[in-house]
Amino acid sequence: MAEPRPISSRDNPLLVRVRKLVADPGAYRRLGEVWLEGDHLCAAFVQRGGRALQAVVTSEGWTRPPLRDLASRAAAVAIVPAELMAGLSSLESPPSIGFVVATPTAPALTPDAPSVVLDRLQDAGNVGAILRSASAFGFAQVVALKGTAALWSPKVLRAGMGAHFALRLVEGVDAEALDTLRLPLLATSSHAERALHEVDLPWPCAWVLGNEGQGVAAALAGRCTMALRIPQPGGEESLNVAAAAAVCLYESARQRSA
Repeated sequence: MAEPRPISSRDNPLLVRVRKLVADPGAYRRLGEVWLEGDHLCAAFVQRGGRALQAVVTSEGWTRPPLRDLASRAAAVAIVPAELMAGLSSLESPPSIGFVVATPTAPALTPDAPSVVLDRLQDAGNVGAILRSASAFGFAQVVALKGTAALWSPKVLRAGMGAHFALRLVEGVDAEALDTLRLPLLATSSHAERALHEVDLPWPCAWVLGNEGQGVAAALAGRCTMALRIPQPGGEESLNVAAAAAVCLYESARQRSA
C-alpha cells in the first residue's frame, strides 16, 4: 500500500469520479470502476479475494484499527473529512469507508450452472435481494436480460449485501443468449395448475423472474419447461418478485438437500 494521502477538496478528481458512480447507476460501464460503499461490502469483497484500486476512508475511520486494516487492503488510500465522505453517499448516515474497484469483466454464460434469469426487473432493491437469495440457496449464476436494473449500481450493490462476489453475473444479454443454457427453465404463474411444492423440481435448473408489473415476457415464458404456482392461502393477488424468488429458490434448495 502506498502512503495514505489526505484529500480536503471536493473538486479532487477521485471524489468527482466517485460522485459520478453514485449519481448514475450505469456509470460503472463507462468509467470502468465500481463504488463499494460501507465496511460490510468492502469486507465481503476482500474476503472473496478482491483487491481494491482505491480506499476512501474518513479521518475518524482511519483511527479505528478494523477500518484501517480494511483500507490497507487497497492499492491506495485516501483520507477525507466526514463532510466530504457524506458527498459520496446516498445514505442518511454516510459510511466511514468505501472502495473503488475495477468493473468486473463480464463472463460468458456457464451452460450448466444453477441460474436465476432476470427479465427486465426495474427495482434495484428487488434485484439486490434476489442476488442475496440466489447466493444463499446455492445458485451460482445470475443472468440479467436487457432492460434489467444495472447489477453493479450502488443501490443493487447495497441490497445485495456482498452476494455479488459469490455469483457469476452476466448482464445486458438478449433472451436468445439463454440458448446456451443446458438447463430446464422454470417460471411462476398464479394461474398454473401445479403448486411449487407438489412437483419434483429439476436440479440444476434456471428460475426465470419477470418484470414487476408485466411478469415474464410471453416469448420467454414459452421457453420454460414448466410454470408453477406459489400457494397463497392469505388471498393476496401476487407476491413481490423478490419474495417470490426467495420462495422458489428455497424450494429448489430444500428438495435438493432432501
